[in-house]
Amino acid sequence: MNSDSNFFDVVIIGGSLAGNYLAYLLSEYRLKILVIEEHSEIGLPMQCAGIISKKLGHLINFPSNLILNRVKIARLVSPSGRAIRLSGDEEPYIIDRIGLDRLFYEKIKTKKNVKYLLGEKYKSFNYIADCNEKLIEIKTSSNVFKANMLIGCDGPLSSVAKGFNQSNDILYAYQIRIKADFAENVATMYFHPYWKELFGWIVPEGNSLCRIGIATKKNTAKAFRIFMKLIALNPKDAVERQGGLIPYGMMKKCAFDNVLLLGDSACQVKATTGGGIVMLLTAAKMAAKCIKECFEVQDFSRKFIKSQYERPIKAMIGNQLKIHYILRKILEVITPNEFDLLFQIIKSNRIEKLISIYGDMDFPRDLAFKILRNFLFQKFLFKFSMKHPLLIIKIILIYIFH
Repeated sequence: MNSDSNFFDVVIIGGSLAGNYLAYLLSEYRLKILVIEEHSEIGLPMQCAGIISKKLGHLINFPSNLILNRVKIARLVSPSGRAIRLSGDEEPYIIDRIGLDRLFYEKIKTKKNVKYLLGEKYKSFNYIADCNEKLIEIKTSSNVFKANMLIGCDGPLSSVAKGFNQSNDILYAYQIRIKADFAENVATMYFHPYWKELFGWIVPEGNSLCRIGIATKKNTAKAFRIFMKLIALNPKDAVERQGGLIPYGMMKKCAFDNVLLLGDSACQVKATTGGGIVMLLTAAKMAAKCIKECFEVQDFSRKFIKSQYERPIKAMIGNQLKIHYILRKILEVITPNEFDLLFQIIKSNRIEKLISIYGDMDFPRDLAFKILRNFLFQKFLFKFSMKHPLLIIKIILIYIFH
C-alpha cells in the first residue's frame, strides 16, 4: 500500500447512498478509500420521493425505523381524471431517505481504511504515470489526490462522466412535504401532457404527511402550480420544500480506464418512475466485486472493467432499464383519449390479474411480454403504431441495438 498520505487505492466522488454503500462494501478489503462529498452533511439536501420496492429488504439490511410507511395500492390517474387502482404483493416502502443515505456512512466513518472529506468539491481528474504505473490525479477545491481507481457516484450532472464527454438528459423535480388527507396505503400518480416526461405524485409518508411533487424537462414551477390546483392543495401550507434532478434515458457507458460510474451518474435510473435505488444497490455489488478483482490482477483497463462490470450490469439491469425507457417514450406521446382507452384495457380482469401476479416496480420485462400477448392490448398497440410509425421504428432499433 502506498504510504503517501494523498494516495488512495480508490477515490469515490459522492457521499450519497451510491457512494456510501460502495465504500461500505469495499471497506472489507485491504484498500485505502477516500469519499469526497461536496455537501457538509451526509444526506442533505434530500432529493427523493423515497418510495422503494420491497427488493430493498433483499438487497441490504436496514433498521425498521427507516420505514415510515408501506403502500398497498398504486392509483393511476389519466389526464381526463379517469383512475385505476392496481395492487399486488409489492407493498413498497416509504423510506426515510436521509436516514438511508446516512446508514452506511455511520457504519464505516470510523474505519481506519476509509476517509471522508465533506464540504470538498471535486473539480477534475487526469491520467498520470508514476513509476511506469497509470494512475489518476484528482483535483478538488483545496487538494490534489492520486489513486488507482476513481469512482463517479456524483449524481445526474456527474463531473466524472463529463471527463469522458458523457452527460445525462435531466428532469427537474420539485417536491413538498405537506399535511393532507389522503389514504395512507395508496400512492397516486397523475399523468398529464404538461408533465409528460414523468408524472405528478402523492406519496403518503404517514402521520398525515405526504410527499407531493412533479418532474419535467421545463416549466417545472408552472407545472407544479397546475398540479397543486388539480389536487386542491395550497403549496403555502408546505412544511418543507425540496428540489432535485433526475437523469433521464437509458444506462450510459460506465467503464473507462481506471474509472467506473455508478448510480445516477451512469443513468442507472428507471425512466418510468425516476427511481434508481434498487438499481444502484444492485450495480454497487457488481462494482465492488469488479474493483476487488482489478486490484487482485492489477488490471485497471477499460477492457477489464467493462468485462467485469459494465457488461454484467447491462445484462442484469440495463436491459430492464431499456424496457422502462421504451414504456416512457410511449407514455410521452399517448393522448388523453388513448390514456383512457389504455386504462379501460388494463381494467379488464386478465390484465389486472397479470399485474397483480407479475407486477414488478423494477424489473418489468416479464410482465411486459405477458401483456403483449393480450388481444385487446395488441389491438391498442397496432392502432398506436399506425399513428406513430417513426416512434415504433425508433423503439425497435433501441430494443435491438442499444
